[in-house]
Amino acid sequence: MTYQFETIGIVRSCFSEKFAIPRQPSLAPAAKGVVELIAPYNRPEAVAGLEGVSHLWLLFVFHAATSGPAHLRVRPPRLGGNQRVGVFASRSTHRPNPIGQSVVRLDGMEPGRLLISSIDLLDGTPILDIKPYVPYADSLPLARNSLADAAPTLLRVDWLPESLQQARDQAVRLRQPVVELIEQCLAQDPKPAYQRPTEERRYGVRFWDLNVCWHYPQPDRICVISVEEQPPATH
Repeated sequence: MTYQFETIGIVRSCFSEKFAIPRQPSLAPAAKGVVELIAPYNRPEAVAGLEGVSHLWLLFVFHAATSGPAHLRVRPPRLGGNQRVGVFASRSTHRPNPIGQSVVRLDGMEPGRLLISSIDLLDGTPILDIKPYVPYADSLPLARNSLADAAPTLLRVDWLPESLQQARDQAVRLRQPVVELIEQCLAQDPKPAYQRPTEERRYGVRFWDLNVCWHYPQPDRICVISVEEQPPATH
């Protein structure tokens, strides 16, 4: 049986690429975005009542990941990136159907727009549905998952004096928590778990229109080298 789904909104996110996106929602509270609703779902009656809701379930499309029966077994980053498990035992982006779900914080509403944070969504993510988070039903204190029984261990994130000033200047320009976002995302160690980086190796990622560069002076420590504006290339 085949079903067709309609996109009801698009996420405008601080994450310009997949690398360094938190592997679960709520791990980076400074990660902010906007759901731009598409007509007719951008009308006020579609969001009436959300004023009393603090968090939302977003059902979305993994639009930048492959999907289908080729991915019956996947390699979760949490297990080091080398151990395979069944796709249904993981939250891998490679799904039978490219559907994901995230709990995000609802920070506010504007006409046709939902302001959200604590996100793990790539810029341009299509939204299929929005549901209110219901604490008494959705929070299960006795639930267990032996493959992911605790939050990941965080790395220490240091700054060069000049890179910290760059981040602070960009925070003023963008009116966004740039320093906090970089620290929260990099502390989760975005590189593949099986890599053993040398001090000389440089890593980079884009947040908004910023190119963030860092290295690992020690295996359990990150140092941010630069935070520079990088406008989109023109053709």
